[in-house]
Amino acid sequence: MARESKAGTKRKAAATTETIGVGIIGAGGIARGAHIPGYKKLSNVRIVAVADPVEPARQSVAQEFDIAHTYADYQEMLQRDDIQAISVTTPNFMHAEATIAALQAGKHVLCEKPLAMNAKEGEAMVAAARKANRKLMCGFNNRFSPSIQALKRFADKGAFGEMYYARSQALRRRGIPGWGLFINKEKNGGGPLIDIGVHILDATLHVLGFPKPISVSGATYAMFGKRKDVIGLMGQWDYKNFTVEDFAVALVRFEGGLTLVLESSFVAELDSDKFSFHIFGDKGGAQLNPLKMFTEQNKTLLDITPVHLPGNVNTHALEIESFVNSIINDTPVFTPGEEALQVTRIIDAIYESGDKGREVRL
Repeated sequence: MARESKAGTKRKAAATTETIGVGIIGAGGIARGAHIPGYKKLSNVRIVAVADPVEPARQSVAQEFDIAHTYADYQEMLQRDDIQAISVTTPNFMHAEATIAALQAGKHVLCEKPLAMNAKEGEAMVAAARKANRKLMCGFNNRFSPSIQALKRFADKGAFGEMYYARSQALRRRGIPGWGLFINKEKNGGGPLIDIGVHILDATLHVLGFPKPISVSGATYAMFGKRKDVIGLMGQWDYKNFTVEDFAVALVRFEGGLTLVLESSFVAELDSDKFSFHIFGDKGGAQLNPLKMFTEQNKTLLDITPVHLPGNVNTHALEIESFVNSIINDTPVFTPGEEALQVTRIIDAIYESGDKGREVRL
């Protein structure tokens, strides 16, 4: 039975240990559906406590997953010396505060995406990780997809040659969430761009090798979210309080001449949802979903379809396992805060460009 707990004396967390003690900050859907089940699969992890200001939420999670200790205030939980790692699974507006507090308490942190509400917050998080000499990982679980990892291997070996253009799409035909804070600009930071657009942008940049962005030209639209006559396939949202975009588009320029176009929507008049990217290089190209590669050999055009990649992969579970292994083995995390910060800087610039109606230099 879960119980409310008072933490003992605060001590510096060990850098490595055979069994990792984990604390969860935030008892919402992503904690229930991804982080906690991921940790529960690992024999070298013990979930020590969960913190959430909403008592029914934290008690329900604790009872469902047999977590012994619960806290209304995560600061009290962070004082426990039997916790070495923290998952931050709060709404977006709390990511920075909770992550920085955990790092300052000597804990390693896996923070859900996006890293932060904006680049200023993200910079403070990365700086706190460096100062504390602790690991900061961002929850970009799609990098663990076998398809994305296969394309990354080919890109790293030069299969596509000089990659000069990419197109990334995270588009829903009808996908405004009818729960949570996804339609609240102040609490979520934005709409589809910061919610699902960050995922496909991170995946694309990962394959491209995280080139340095130099400018962004973007636009955002709210064409459907404020209307009550639009069908909701993910629950019915409060259209009267819809304050985010429902579509965003941007052109990002990088050093060396590479360009990327990003599109993201909660609502769009198209045939089906899309979560994909296309990469173009002078030796070959590639697309995600469906996974294919394209090239020319001996004056013949070739379509290449990789086969026998692992199927039915739980990318969230792989993300959690990777985070824990990085702590135990003291190796770099796979989705580091520094790269997540670069994604956040681009997202910031898209919103700024859309607001100002002009290109923004990075």
